[in-house]
Amino acid sequence: MKRDKFQALASGRLLYLDGATGSNLMKKGMPRNVCTEAWILEHEETMAELQRQYRDAGSDILYAPTFAANRISLKKHGLEGEVEKLNRGLVEASRRAVGDEVLLAGDMTTTGELLEPLGELTEEELLEAYREQAAVLAKAGVDLLVAETMLSVAETSVALRAAREETDLPVLCTLTVQEDGRALFGGTAAEAVEVLQEQGASAVGVNCSVGPDQLLGVVESMKKAAKVPLIVKPNAGIPVTDSRGNSVYPMTPEKFAEHMKRLAEAGAGILGGCCGTTPEHIRLLRQETGAGRD
Repeated sequence: MKRDKFQALASGRLLYLDGATGSNLMKKGMPRNVCTEAWILEHEETMAELQRQYRDAGSDILYAPTFAANRISLKKHGLEGEVEKLNRGLVEASRRAVGDEVLLAGDMTTTGELLEPLGELTEEELLEAYREQAAVLAKAGVDLLVAETMLSVAETSVALRAAREETDLPVLCTLTVQEDGRALFGGTAAEAVEVLQEQGASAVGVNCSVGPDQLLGVVESMKKAAKVPLIVKPNAGIPVTDSRGNSVYPMTPEKFAEHMKRLAEAGAGILGGCCGTTPEHIRLLRQETGAGRD
């Protein structure tokens, strides 16, 4: 049922994601180096306001802020035993904020630990961490799952396998890549499309890392291999550091929308924003690419 809902929404038109979470929450007072997921649960209305703004800007899919709520990442904050509490609580809070007006995605990401042989993390350890999170997200009632900001094709494949073993929900997969399309620790954007679509991903693409002005060649290379919709969710340009040590993303909503339109024309079908983007970036993106709310 939920797979059909996603496919019907994506069929024949552009689909719109939300924009950044972390950079916007820091503007609202979230400290650095805290567990973002725990902070959001303690400041639910701050996140709810941002989610409603994205909904009103035209997002079809919102990411529940469960980004790093896996046992490996949470262990860094002494919260590895809170996987179910955090994921369930964040999904429920997101649903309270936006209801059923948009699709809600359960968000999973890299643990930051490298798989063997580059690091010490075994594939089985990673698989179990993702299986645990995916199962909780599915039970909490998300409409789909997304594995985003992944560092390698191999890592993303493990996340997708975990999701497929625990649920029949649609799974979107995006890697963070360099300007030439290479992932940080193995594989390319084009290879990700080839591998992940065969393993059952409902859509594949890129997010974070660079701005939309640097991704035209990447999208063109992905399009040649794609049998599923392509996702592009980039940053608002390359950040610079201000005098207080804060990251500032320079691309205006107008320029962001302009460059994203070119990526849509090149074959990207699911569009959104990552670090530094705001509801205004999403509103102008949707306006520039010519789609109103159905």
